[in-house]
Amino acid sequence: QVQLVESGGGLVQAGGSLRLSCAASGISFSIYAMGWFRQAPGKEREFVAAITSSGGMTYVDSVKGRFAISRDNAKNTVYLQMNRVNPEDTAVYYCAAKKTNIIVRNKSTYDYWGRGTQVTVSS
Repeated sequence: QVQLVESGGGLVQAGGSLRLSCAASGISFSIYAMGWFRQAPGKEREFVAAITSSGGMTYVDSVKGRFAISRDNAKNTVYLQMNRVNPEDTAVYYCAAKKTNIIVRNKSTYDYWGRGTQVTVSS
């Protein structure tokens, strides 16, 4: 049974930092590309960042220079370090896994999803 469990969300002031984690089980984590997506109220789920099995990374323009995605294959965990957050970053953040060695931004192609963790940024 595949499980992706996000943690680390919460309430943070604008300009602050937060680190999200996503622990995976039931998959051969090291061969999966991992992605972070977010969904704000009334909006579609959008791509935030992704990392390949070999460590290649990509980000949506709105978070470049502020967010950093990383992975620890020994712990089957992917992280999203969020710095200099602003109220527009408020959303439920989801991690997702896809069995591929390339970057994938398209949410519809991911194989597995977590249930999400809420991030709220106060102004």
